[in-house]
Amino acid sequence: MSAIELSVVVAYALLLLLLSVYGSHRYAMAYLYYRHKYRLPSPMGRFERLPRVTIQLPIFNEMYVTERLIDAVAKMDYPRDLLEIQVLDDSTDETQGIAHACVERHRKGGLDIAYVHRTNRKGFKAGALEHGLTLAKGELVAVFDADFVPEPDFLRRTVDFFTDPQIGMVQTRWGHLNRSYSLLTEAQAILLDGHFVIEHTARNRSGLFFNFNGTAGIWRREAIASGGGWQHDTLTEDLDLSYRTQMKGWKFVYLPHLVTPAEVPVEMSAFKSQQHRWAKGSIQTALKLLPLIRRADVPKAVKREAFMHLTANLGYLMMIPLAILLPITVVVRVSHGALEVLFLDLPFFAAATFSVVFFYVASQREQGKTRWERVKYLPFVMALGIGLAVNQARAVVEALMGYETGFTRTPKHGVKSAGDSVAKKRYKAALTFQPIVELALAGYMTYGVLYLVERGVYYSLPFLVLFQVGFGYVGLASLYEGVRGYFARSARQMAPQPSAE
Repeated sequence: MSAIELSVVVAYALLLLLLSVYGSHRYAMAYLYYRHKYRLPSPMGRFERLPRVTIQLPIFNEMYVTERLIDAVAKMDYPRDLLEIQVLDDSTDETQGIAHACVERHRKGGLDIAYVHRTNRKGFKAGALEHGLTLAKGELVAVFDADFVPEPDFLRRTVDFFTDPQIGMVQTRWGHLNRSYSLLTEAQAILLDGHFVIEHTARNRSGLFFNFNGTAGIWRREAIASGGGWQHDTLTEDLDLSYRTQMKGWKFVYLPHLVTPAEVPVEMSAFKSQQHRWAKGSIQTALKLLPLIRRADVPKAVKREAFMHLTANLGYLMMIPLAILLPITVVVRVSHGALEVLFLDLPFFAAATFSVVFFYVASQREQGKTRWERVKYLPFVMALGIGLAVNQARAVVEALMGYETGFTRTPKHGVKSAGDSVAKKRYKAALTFQPIVELALAGYMTYGVLYLVERGVYYSLPFLVLFQVGFGYVGLASLYEGVRGYFARSARQMAPQPSAE
C-alpha cells in the first residue's frame, strides 16, 4: 500500500475500534440483564394510609392527543380525596381550548383537576413541571406526556414501593400503541424495547444508575427537591435530575412488567426531532455531570457505566467520517485479498454489528416474540440507526459547542393503524438542508456498491448497502415531509381568512 492508502486504512481501523467499544457495551448490558433477570423488585410493605398523589400532565401544542390523555388519567383507580391532577398547558394553538374544556368537564364531575397555563414557556417542560410543583399538594408526583395512555391501576401498582424511605422514583416500561402503523414505527418500537427491556433492567437490578424517562414514572417530591429540582440548562431535564438525585443517595425502581402505552412518532421528521433532542441533551448532561460523578462517593462500576451511558451518542460523531472513508477503503482493499477483511471488517461486525443484532433480538425474545418476529425488522433497524447519523452528529456537535436551542416537542397525531392518514394533520415538518446531506451520502455509498458489484467482490457489500439504504431512506422521507409541509403551510397562508363580521 502507498502511504496515503495506509493512512486511510489506519484511520478507518481506529474509527472501527472506537465504535466497537460502544458496540461491545451492548454485550455488557445483555450480560447484566441475564445475570440479574430474576431479581424481581417488590415493595418493602403496603401503605396503611395511601399518600396524596399529584399527577402532572405537561402539554404543548398537542391538539390530537390531549383529550385522550386527560380522559385516561381521570379514570385512575385511586381515592379521589388523595388525588390531584395538574394539566400544565403551555400551548399556543387550539390545544388550549381542548384541554381547558376537558378539565372543566372532569372538574364538574368532582375530580380535583386544575388547568395551569403559562404564557412565557420559561424552561420549557422543566419549567412547567417546576411551576406545577409550587402549586402541588401531593407528596408523590407522577408525570405523563401528552402521547401516553396510562392504565387505571398505575398508581395502585407503584405507590407501595415508596414505603421504602430510600426510594425516590419508580419508572415503568413504555408500550407502543401504534407499533404496527408502519415500518418506521415497528423499528422505533424495537429500538425502545432494547432500552426499556434490556438496558433499564440491567442497570437497575445490578445497582447502577439509570434514569427517569420524562414520563410514565412517579417521584417522591422530597427526592426532586433533594436532587436540586427541575433544571432547564439541558434538553434532557429527566436524565439530568435522575443522576443528580441518585448521587444524593436516593434509590430508583424499574418495573418492566408494568407497561404504560404510548404513541411513537409516525413521521420521520418527528422521529428525528425526538432523537436530536435526546442525543443533544445526553451530551449536555454528560458535560454538566460527569465531573461531579467522577468525584461522587459511588462505586467505580457506577462511574464507568455513567460515562458509557451519557457519552453513547459520541459514536455518531465517528459514524460520519467512517461513512466517508468506507467506500475509499473498499477501493483500496479490493486489490489486497481477504487478509484486511479478516483484521478489519470481521472484528467490527462482531463488536458493533453483531452486538446490535444480539441486543435487539434479546429484547424481542424476552417479550415472547417468535424467531421470525425477532429478526424480520432488524436489517431495517440497523439501516435506520445508520441513517440517523447526520441528525445525531449535528446534535452532538451543537452540545459540545454550547449551541443553545429551545425544547422542540415531538408532535403526535393520535393515529394507530396504517389507514389513519396524517396528511391533513396540522403539525407539519419544516423544509431543511439536512436531507440533502443524507441523500448525498446515500449517493456516495451507491458508488461503493456499484464498484463492488462490478468487480464481483461481495464481502463488504452488506455493510455498504446498510449505509446506502439508511441514508437514502432517512433523506428521502425527510425531504418528502419537508416539501409536503412547505406546500401545506403555503396553502393555509393563501386561503381566504374568515370575515370578522
